[in-house]
Amino acid sequence: MTKSVDPVTAAVIQGALENIAVEMGHKLMRMSYSSIIRESEDFGAALTDAEGRQMCECKMSTPLQSGPIPGYISNILKVMAERGDEIREGDVIMHNDPYGGASHGPDVAFCIPVFHDGTLIGWSATTAHHLDIGALTPGSCGIVDAVDTYAEGLQFKAIKVFDEGKRVDAVWHILRGNIRAADMVVGDMEAQIEAGRIGAARFLALVEGYGHDTVVAAFEDLMDYSERLMRQAISDLPDGDYTARTQIDGYLDHPDPSKRELPIVATVKVRGDRMIVDMTGTAPQVDDKPINMPLVGTVDCAVWLTIRSILLDSDVYGEIPQNAGLTRPIEIVAPPGTLCNPTFPAPVIARFCPGNQLADTVMRALAEVVPEKVSAGIGNLRVVAISGMKEGQHWVHMEIMEGAYGGRHDKDGMDAVDTLYANTRNNPIEDIESHIPVRIEAYELREDRMAAGENRGGLGATRVFRFLEDAGISIEGEGHRFKPWGFDGGDDGDVAVLTLDPADGEDAALPSKLPYMKVRAGDSLVAQGPCGGGYGDPFKRDPEAVLDDVRDELLSVATAKADYGVIIAGDAVDLAATQGERASRGAG
Repeated sequence: MTKSVDPVTAAVIQGALENIAVEMGHKLMRMSYSSIIRESEDFGAALTDAEGRQMCECKMSTPLQSGPIPGYISNILKVMAERGDEIREGDVIMHNDPYGGASHGPDVAFCIPVFHDGTLIGWSATTAHHLDIGALTPGSCGIVDAVDTYAEGLQFKAIKVFDEGKRVDAVWHILRGNIRAADMVVGDMEAQIEAGRIGAARFLALVEGYGHDTVVAAFEDLMDYSERLMRQAISDLPDGDYTARTQIDGYLDHPDPSKRELPIVATVKVRGDRMIVDMTGTAPQVDDKPINMPLVGTVDCAVWLTIRSILLDSDVYGEIPQNAGLTRPIEIVAPPGTLCNPTFPAPVIARFCPGNQLADTVMRALAEVVPEKVSAGIGNLRVVAISGMKEGQHWVHMEIMEGAYGGRHDKDGMDAVDTLYANTRNNPIEDIESHIPVRIEAYELREDRMAAGENRGGLGATRVFRFLEDAGISIEGEGHRFKPWGFDGGDDGDVAVLTLDPADGEDAALPSKLPYMKVRAGDSLVAQGPCGGGYGDPFKRDPEAVLDDVRDELLSVATAKADYGVIIAGDAVDLAATQGERASRGAG
C-alpha cells in the first residue's frame, strides 16, 4: 500500500524536485562550450523514478530535449536487461538511439542512476544538441541527404562512459577520434555529466532528508494531481473528432513527387476525459531522406506539448507539476511506416521542422473546439550549420533561425521567436561574431509582410550572414511553399525565403533543405523568416494598433489601407475616412 503524504509536504517536495532540475540546467549552461547550449538553451534536464517516469524537468530547457528523457531511460533499461548488463552505482550511461527514445542522433543523453541503500530509486539525466556527431558532412543539422540512420553519425545505445565511477577511456577515444570540433563537443558532454551528477546528489539528499517512501508518495500524489487537471480540461471539451491537414515542403527541388509537398494529418478524438490523437492519413515515410519523425522522442513530445500548452495554459492555471501524469489521458495513434512513425533504419536526423509542423497541425485541429486558446498558423523554423577549418582544426556553428507565431484570440502573434516545441532563445549577434568568422550585417523584422487580422500575425526576421572566410553551409528548414494558416477571417502568413548572395555573380534562391555546399569569403546568406497567420477579421482591428505598426515602420500607409481599411493622414488615423473605407468594403 502506497504511503499517503499531506498536501503541504507534497508541494514542498515538488518544489525541491523542480529546483534540482533548474539547478542542473543552470550548471549545464555555465559549463558548456557551445552557443547552442549556453545561449540557445537547446538542452534538457530532468529527474525520473527508477522506471523512467518523469518527476520534474528544467523550465529553461526546450520541450524537445526534456520531453524525451523518459523514453531514453525506458529504452536504456530495456537494452541493458536484454544484454544482461547490470546498472551499478557510479555508472554514467550515454544514449542517442533515435529508435530508442532519442529525438535524433545529435541529441545525446547522459543518464546517471541514483541508488539509495543499494536500491535503484531514480535517474538524473541531461540531454543536449551537439554540434557534430560524426556524420557525412560537418555539423549536426542540415544533414538532409542521409540514406539511413547509419549515415547520420555515431550511434550510442546505452553505452557506459563511466563504469562504477571509473572512466571508460575507450569510449572517449572513439568520440574524440570521430567527431569534428572534438574539444567543444566532448567538453559539452563532460558538462552534461557534471550537471547530471549535481542532480543525482541533490535528489539523493532530498530522499535522505524526507525518506524514500515519502518522496515517492509525494511524486505519486503530484502525478495524480497533474492527471486530474488534464482529464478535467479534456472533459470540458465536447466529445467529437476534430481533424486538420497541413503540408510540409519536403524536398521541393526533387523530381520524385513522393518526396515533396507531403501531408501531415491529425485527428483529435475527445472521448470523455481522455483524448486520442490519430495521425492516419499522414504521408508514408521517406526511406532515403531524413525528414521522418521518431514516434518516441519527437511525435509524442509534439503532441503532448501542444495539448498541454493549449488546455492547461499557465496564464490561467499557474504552475502545474510537469510530470508523467499529464500524458496519461492522451493516446497517440501513428500508423507504422509513415512520417510520424518510421520503421528502422529510415533516417530521421532532420525531423525538427516536420515535428514542429505536426505540433501546428494538432493545434489547428484543436482550433475547431477551443478557438480562443490557439494561435493561427506558425511560421516554422530553419536551422543552418556553418563550418570550416582554421589551422587544421574544425570549427562548427549551428544557428536556429526564428519563425513567428500566428495571431491569437486577444493578442498579436509574437515576432521572430522559436515556436511550439522548439522554444530556444535567439542567439546574440555578439556571441556569433566573437566565435566564428561571420559578420551579421542585418538582423531586423521583415517589413510590410505581416498577415492581417483583428490580431495580426507575428513577423519573421531578416538576417544577413556575411562569411569572412571560406566555409561550408547546410540548411534544414520548412515553410517555403505553404503559407501559415490564417484563422477566423485572418489572412494567411508569408513564406520563408533563403538567398545566397555571392561576392561575384548572381543571387541564387535556395530551397528550404540544402545539403552541404561551399561558400567563399565575401558571400552572404540572406535568411528571411516566415510570418505567422492572422487571427480574425482585419477590419475589426483597432485602427490605433494599425497606426502603431506604421509608426514602427513595420507596415506601410498603403498596406494599412489595403489590408485593414485604415486611412492614415500625417501621423494620425483619419477616423471618418477609415469608417467610410471599411463601410465601402463591406465591413461590419
